[in-house]
Amino acid sequence: MRRTARARRSAVTALLAAVALAAGCTAGPGQDDDGRPRPEPSRSPGGTAAPVLAVKIDNVPAARPQTGLGAADVVYAEPVEGGLSRLMAVYATRLPQSVGPVRSARESDLELLGQFHRPTLAFSGAQSKLLPLIDRAPLRAETPGRTPGAYVRDPGRPAPYNLYLDPGRLMAAAPGADALTTGFRYGAAPEGGAAAASRTVRYPAARFTFTWSARHAGWLVAMDGTPAVTAEGGRLAPATVVVQYVTVRDSAYRDFLGHATPYVETVGSGRAQVLRDGRAHEVRWERGTAAEGTRFTTAGGAPVNFARGQVWVVFAQGS
Repeated sequence: MRRTARARRSAVTALLAAVALAAGCTAGPGQDDDGRPRPEPSRSPGGTAAPVLAVKIDNVPAARPQTGLGAADVVYAEPVEGGLSRLMAVYATRLPQSVGPVRSARESDLELLGQFHRPTLAFSGAQSKLLPLIDRAPLRAETPGRTPGAYVRDPGRPAPYNLYLDPGRLMAAAPGADALTTGFRYGAAPEGGAAAASRTVRYPAARFTFTWSARHAGWLVAMDGTPAVTAEGGRLAPATVVVQYVTVRDSAYRDFLGHATPYVETVGSGRAQVLRDGRAHEVRWERGTAAEGTRFTTAGGAPVNFARGQVWVVFAQGS
């Protein structure tokens, strides 16, 4: 598996290099490999590099192992049509060489991304009726149609699970931790909690299992019962896992089979579980508007700190 994954990554890297060479231009100062001006990080009114990169990533078995997930600061897992799941990876502190396979956006992604200052959203496309809504959203939408030089197809994988993003074609550098305006706090673990060896979250046609590993100082991820690895060869082991119970309702959009697309409501309040350091903490979450991050507090109202490192947030139907 590891040798195959590395070979696949090498093939994708070679393809990216071939695309750059095919442009036939020598990059000068402030230019990318194809001669286009190299994108500069956007700046917030305060002068801080602000826009995170958010990438929609497929999560059906045929899309695994994914590439670039280990470099994400935050990974959101959300339900989609047919009871399946999809991921949104958010990058702020570092950019991987490649991310994918990239898939389509959903309406509720816009609400979730409202917490960031004009984020860049990389996705393969969306329903035609949803595209005008995406265009009006306060974000930078980047699809293969708009920036074809940022995407490449891996001939070793079947479509549609073979579209990969080169983040360096969209951003000159990672914006930094200050861009993670999620509302998350990091620091010492909250008191209490219950010892937890593992936690499973089930969707109608998908499931996530997180198993504590002291050796990895994180929660080993399994998807549909299979250990989750990256195409680079490592296990996925976030330091903190949040199981956030939300309202999941039908949106106004349907897939090509006529199935309603789920809408995940991330503005509001409810209960959640925070998994860190081998313990599970029952907490409350609250997000007042789409422009705000999410606050997690104990029953007594004290802020809940996450462990430093990658965070996974799994949205589950509230009860």
